[in-house]
Amino acid sequence: MASTITGIYQGQKKILLTHELSGTTITTDAPPDNNGEGSSFSPTDLVAAALPSCVMTIITIVAERDQIDISGMRAEVEKHMNENPRRIKALPVKIWLPAHLNDKQRKKLEAAARACPVHKSLGSTIDISIEFIYEPT
Repeated sequence: MASTITGIYQGQKKILLTHELSGTTITTDAPPDNNGEGSSFSPTDLVAAALPSCVMTIITIVAERDQIDISGMRAEVEKHMNENPRRIKALPVKIWLPAHLNDKQRKKLEAAARACPVHKSLGSTIDISIEFIYEPT
């Protein structure tokens, strides 16, 4: 199944993206270190954001299927850029999950997270690490 996203140039390095299926829009801007204002997500910020979003979505699918309570799950990603050539160099991700999960549940959710399509699609040119932190909710 294909998904279509359209882009329309808005001026001043801003692009209006529309997700055709839902009609949801996002405006991107170039970052300050690349001649932009940084007024919104940059294209590479969207790539970075896609990784924890995908990881959390896959965890949620498995947790719902297996009736595992993941209330309070949250994530953080840092985007590290390479200067020459300009590209994403590293995306370390932290995922916080509830401490009450047993070893079997943790292993199942961690394996699911590492199998997310975004992680698989980014290839080996980006250093990706996923750290799981279990804390009381």
